[in-house]
Amino acid sequence: MLRKERLFTPGPTPLLPSAQFAMAAAGMHHRTAEFRKLYAQTLADLKEFVGTSNDVLILASSGTGAMEASVANLTSPGDKVLVLTAGKFGERWRDLTRAYNCSVEVLSVAYGETFSGAAIREKLSPELRAVYVQATESSTGARHNLETIARSVRQHSPDAVLVVDAITGFGTTRLDIDGWGIDIILGGSQKALMIPPGLAYLAVSERAWQRMESAKNPRYYFDLRKERKAAAKGESAFTPAVALIAALGASLQYIRQVGGGEVSRGREQLIGNAELCAAMTRSAAQALGLKLFAPTCPATALTAIQAPTGVDSGTIVKAFRERFGAVVANGQGEMKGKLFRIAHLGYYDYLDTIGIVAALEHITAELGLTRAFGTGARAAQEVFAAESNAAHQRQPVTTSV
Repeated sequence: MLRKERLFTPGPTPLLPSAQFAMAAAGMHHRTAEFRKLYAQTLADLKEFVGTSNDVLILASSGTGAMEASVANLTSPGDKVLVLTAGKFGERWRDLTRAYNCSVEVLSVAYGETFSGAAIREKLSPELRAVYVQATESSTGARHNLETIARSVRQHSPDAVLVVDAITGFGTTRLDIDGWGIDIILGGSQKALMIPPGLAYLAVSERAWQRMESAKNPRYYFDLRKERKAAAKGESAFTPAVALIAALGASLQYIRQVGGGEVSRGREQLIGNAELCAAMTRSAAQALGLKLFAPTCPATALTAIQAPTGVDSGTIVKAFRERFGAVVANGQGEMKGKLFRIAHLGYYDYLDTIGIVAALEHITAELGLTRAFGTGARAAQEVFAAESNAAHQRQPVTTSV
């Protein structure tokens, strides 16, 4: 039987066809009026996608480059900072802040969990200069309550800048960036924006810009002040990834179309889609007798599922790929072999979700779990049907005169 390879990983995600075409046709020079027009429009659309009045910048790097920029530009050696970590990507904040010689306080909880308000408040103090956290910890499938975190930071550490890694949060989670007082929030191109890896983007508050003037850590390529100055002229400070910018422009145009002419409404459609696919997947997994890894704080970007007792999750990941051409993600770090992760962010839909659930049914059957075919698919379909009925009920009633 033919096997069409499909990505179900939380990055990279499936590519948007129109973005692929735009990328293939992008032969322009980056210091021309043609590119400046594209770049300026892309920045404006990206700002609407992010949902902020703050400056938004694009970097030719992975998301980790934006993470490093958020440390280098805001801190000085010896600054007291707080890192909230619940997985591999929280640990990346810890390692980056230590690399820049900050005095790092760490609030750590177990993989698959999130932070209590009391534990956060206990770590906050007026001396803190910065707080770093994820929106979604994609190594575990957990989502953090950013509103609560931001409120606590603003109350107990008013001089601290709050920095959020929303690489898998954008397009899957509703975020009030300006209202909550988030100073830098960052994303990556290979997630909900449906294009290849290679671009990072950040929204930067006025408080963060002011902090940069006194921060003493070294920066050159990742000097955000250079990018801000260049972006005001429709340019990047250094050679941009022209083809990826073209792809990003096409992706944002698609999101605008999905939103009936508004990027912000298209973003809401992406979020709703991720929420529904995630709910379908969680219900299917539980119907098949599988346990969710982060049941109390599940993300919508992806679903982390525990491997059955006595089974290495690598066996399941391998079966998905070899039997069905479906690429799902293993656990990371200490969770490798213990869980597998199925993504829902970006260019996924109902049929993708039903297909991956059906494949999971075959795999679990071969592992000896006594579940009839159709058990998981039925559970997923019931979630979809319930949401479809609810959406129909929410539609305004119009009458003709």
